[in-house]
Amino acid sequence: MTALTVFRTVVEHGSFAAASRKLGLSPAAISKNVSELEAHLSTQLINRTTRRMNLTEAGAVYFERVVRILDDLKDADGSIQANQNNPSGLLRVSAPMTLTLVGLSEVIPRFLDRYPDLSLDLNLDDRRVNLIEEGFDIALRGSDNLEDSNLIARKLLTMEHVLCASPLYFERHGFPQQPGDLEQHNCIQFTLSGHAKKWSFSIGNRTVAVPVRGRYQVSSSLAVRDALRAGFGLSLIPRMYVADDLASGRLCTALDDWTPNETSLYAVYPSRRYVDSKVRVFLDFLVEELRG
Repeated sequence: MTALTVFRTVVEHGSFAAASRKLGLSPAAISKNVSELEAHLSTQLINRTTRRMNLTEAGAVYFERVVRILDDLKDADGSIQANQNNPSGLLRVSAPMTLTLVGLSEVIPRFLDRYPDLSLDLNLDDRRVNLIEEGFDIALRGSDNLEDSNLIARKLLTMEHVLCASPLYFERHGFPQQPGDLEQHNCIQFTLSGHAKKWSFSIGNRTVAVPVRGRYQVSSSLAVRDALRAGFGLSLIPRMYVADDLASGRLCTALDDWTPNETSLYAVYPSRRYVDSKVRVFLDFLVEELRG
């Protein structure tokens, strides 16, 4: 690329010396670049004497092509820069359904308003998609321990969990006084959780893992919430999913002195040297909204 730029500058400025001044290279470097280009092509491009220079016929044809190539590359660089400053195109995102409906769907239009040249294909699915094979740019994943992979993971927030049930359930079955009491309760299990069959609670330096069981296992946190509201059982669920129910008294917490499992929410995306601008601005938006 340097040799092409040197060759073009020599021709446009009429001399090796002028090209040297324009590019900030030594006259020897200018001459070397042109000579190496001619050697690569096995063709003389410039006839030069101590006093003057002029293009050969082959040099004139080559010069026209070089100018077009360098100008096209400059335009291409400019288009990339423009895209970095103004993200555009289609952004494909996979996200858990409950998290999106509870915490994100209302603010997504604000993101799209901010970037009018960007389109969003948001796939709500609690399963773990294969980003590369299925063509997603980014996925949101809740995990206690994110597995090693070839993906880049950015932690967005920690989702605090609460143990809760309806007042009617606690009236009928009593409040658990310690984690071990849960073995006697009807525990609604969210099957996609990494702790579906065993819930952990900590107090001070002590951690207790309790095997849980119940009559209802389901792969949707919204379904867990509905069962809690109906007084069917108790469950461990992210606080953000039941915040309104807790505030209104529709649901009540138990074992408040203990800290239950927490789940971290990550944004994962393919490992690349440069992150696409549309991915970058969406990540920044998620951090802004979720942490806010």
